[in-house]
Parts: sequence; C-alpha cells; structure tokens
Amino acid sequence: MKLGKRGDGMGGDLAGRRILVPESRDLDLFAGMMEQHGAETIRCPMVKILDLDDPAPARGWLDRLVAGGFHDVVLLTGEGLRRLMTVARADGREAEVVAALGRTRIFVRGPKPVKALREIGLGPYKLAPAPTTDGVIQALADEDLSGRTVGVQLYPDNPNAVLLDAVRARGGEPVAVTPYRYASDSETGAVETAIREMAAGRIDFVAFTASPQVRRLHEVAEACGLSDAFRAAFRNTRIAAVGPVVAEAVEAAGGTVAVSPESTFHMKPLVNAIRDLLARE
Repeated sequence: MKLGKRGDGMGGDLAGRRILVPESRDLDLFAGMMEQHGAETIRCPMVKILDLDDPAPARGWLDRLVAGGFHDVVLLTGEGLRRLMTVARADGREAEVVAALGRTRIFVRGPKPVKALREIGLGPYKLAPAPTTDGVIQALADEDLSGRTVGVQLYPDNPNAVLLDAVRARGGEPVAVTPYRYASDSETGAVETAIREMAAGRIDFVAFTASPQVRRLHEVAEACGLSDAFRAAFRNTRIAAVGPVVAEAVEAAGGTVAVSPESTFHMKPLVNAIRDLLARE
C-alpha cells in the first residue's frame, strides 16, 4: 500500500480526505483526478489483468468467428475485445477478425465495449439499457435467436450461466470465451493494512472501479482472519462504486454504496459524484 500525493496546497473540495484507490491499470490517472481536488490517496492496486497463459481457447473462438460461425456476438467488457484483438494480431489476422465482427450483430453491456469497438472502426447493434447482465438479457429479450449461434465474451470469475441460459431461452446457441485472467496485484500485507485502516476509520472513502477489487479485499480478510475487521471496514468507510455491477459486488460483500455516478460509469464521473456528495454535507 502506497501513499499518494496530497493536494497541491491550494485547497479543493476533497482537501483533508483520505481515499483508498484499489485501481490497477489506470491507478495514477484515477488517483491524480482526486489529488487535483486536494485528496490524499492511498494507492493499493488489487487486481491485475493478464493475457491467458494458453491462448488456445481465445484462438479457437476467433477461428469460429472468422469462419462465419457466429450470427451474433455479445461483448461484456472492453478489455475482453481488446484481449481478443491481441490474439488476432499475434496470429496476423486482425483485419479478418474485424471484418468478421462487422458481419455480426454485436450486443454490448455498456460504454466500455462500445469504446473498444470504436477503436477498431465498428459499432454495436444494440446497447444494453443498463450495464449489467440483466441489461444484456433485456437487450436480447425482443430478439428471436432461433437457429442462431451467439459468441459470448465473458470475464474471469463469472461463468454467467444466467446469460447463457437467456440466449438458449431465445432459441440461440451460445459459444462462450473468457479471453483474459485476473491476478492479485498488491501483496497480501498491503491489502491487510488497508482493511485495518478502513476498520479504524482512518480512510474516508474507498473508490471501487471493478468488482474483483471488492472480492480481493474480502478474500484477504477471510484468509487473514480479519472477517470482523472487514465488516467494520465496510461499516466505517464510505464506499464509492463506479457503476451497478460494482455496487452489486459491494452489496454481496455486506457493504452499502454511499455514492455512484447516475448514468456515465467512468472514473471522472465517480470522482465528481464523491465531490457532489461532500458538497451537500
């Protein structure tokens, strides 16, 4: 666990606030957004996103896509599409994969896969009304998938049987792929310290940007015999969640979300939501 910078001394509406930042990939960017408003950040990256040890499952899924085997594609995360494109580039068939995707109807869970699609010159057929599994199921509800094969991009630690069953219920055949994996980022000792700091009330907010961060905290607490401290941590620290999927993970872990963006589920709106909450106090 690493202390970040404090504000620049010119104040700000987060001045005097200590905020735990579990983000990994965009840690400096996210922490910097809060530091520029005066916050002191405690940087404790929880989860690292990695390529598959064996890309064969992703490669096989792409083989089927390029061969015209999918009528529709469901993308749950932008990271998933980017990791699939990494495999495609390594195989020298990026253009083939993009062309094949362009021949399918693409359903997306939220703005992040939309952004990833735009990076390769494509757009979605349909955006889920909410960036959740239930939202994707709603997007599929009016579609007749009879006789259609649907490529479904999943993310680690969630086989999402409910989504695959929903595809089958509409008459489709789902073919799932999980094109990346998670690895623990921070050392267990740093996570343990973060739990104790939260439990003691020495952190004002924890700002979660992904559900695996919540699970990592919970897993470390259980492994280190800190279940009571974890419950106290969630009771004594206000929790900010970037969107509904993360909020669900917080609630499943026994926490209550104090603040979340209302519509745009990114880091900057999350920072602004924290600022707005404090401004109302």
